[in-house]
Amino acid sequence: MSDDDVEGRLLRAELDELVRGLPSRIEADPEKIDSALAGLVLTIVEFLRRVLEHQAVRQLEEGTLTEEEEERLGLAFMRLQERMTELREFFGLEEDDLNIDLGPIGRLL
Repeated sequence: MSDDDVEGRLLRAELDELVRGLPSRIEADPEKIDSALAGLVLTIVEFLRRVLEHQAVRQLEEGTLTEEEEERLGLAFMRLQERMTELREFFGLEEDDLNIDLGPIGRLL
């Protein structure tokens, strides 16, 4: 059996495990669709914010940013965090609502 076959089988097993962890039905309440969609979008934005913040910290530690760039990045991340908080509150979401469970992979955030 080739390495590609083994990797394919392992990937298929992981995907099957993930699918088993998903709900069998999607609850689509028309009254909550705005909040649900906002939660999904904000989850993606929060994930990307954390990735970018991690990269910025790495650049800070490596000393590859000017003082002006450090200042702008810090301010941008603070404003984004404030806006995220405002949007979560507007749609009635808690911070933990954005931390979706991906089954065997664990929590997203």
